[in-house]
Amino acid sequence: MAVAARRSRPAVTRIEKTDKRDALLRAAIETFAARGFFNAQVADVARTAGVAAGTVYLYFRGKDDLLISIFEKTMKEAIASGRESIAKHTDPLAQLRTIARLHLDRMSRDRALAVVFQVELRQSTKFMERFSATHLREYLGIIRDVIARGQSMGIFRKTLNATLAAKLLFGMLDEMATNWILSRRKYSLIADADAIVDLFVRGVGTERA
Repeated sequence: MAVAARRSRPAVTRIEKTDKRDALLRAAIETFAARGFFNAQVADVARTAGVAAGTVYLYFRGKDDLLISIFEKTMKEAIASGRESIAKHTDPLAQLRTIARLHLDRMSRDRALAVVFQVELRQSTKFMERFSATHLREYLGIIRDVIARGQSMGIFRKTLNATLAAKLLFGMLDEMATNWILSRRKYSLIADADAIVDLFVRGVGTERA
């Protein structure tokens, strides 16, 4: 029994560390959204989390690492939920609508995250170059594969560049999320999902679509 108890402790420790790390990321999201990334300090994040500034450095190398980790965590979750959700459909059109709804719903459910993701991340070329070369490429790949499948089924034009089309659809969703953040008018962001996909498809589809 004593041996079993000792063996269980590392797992508990890992869970606690994960919870603490996630709590610090949440505090960073709230802080960066309220103060702006460049104006915020690690001490501000620690204050929001209710911990000493040194605690943040136990989990992150600094402010840049916090921002990178926010992006990576958000994109990993988006990729996982995207793959899981589109697997429930065989129709490429339904899959595109699912992707659009998930994308906009994720932003609309967490305004602070949306501000960090849509505004703060875009203010550094260094960050954007890194982000474009990692999880964003994989996310675009999910959209590209759906479009390519639609091409093979005769729903989308076969002469279409699927990679370009994926970037265009992402750009539409991305711009709508940014407009939602900046608008003084309160409205449902996810309500526009189907209209965006329909507009996109009319531009890439055959008469059959």
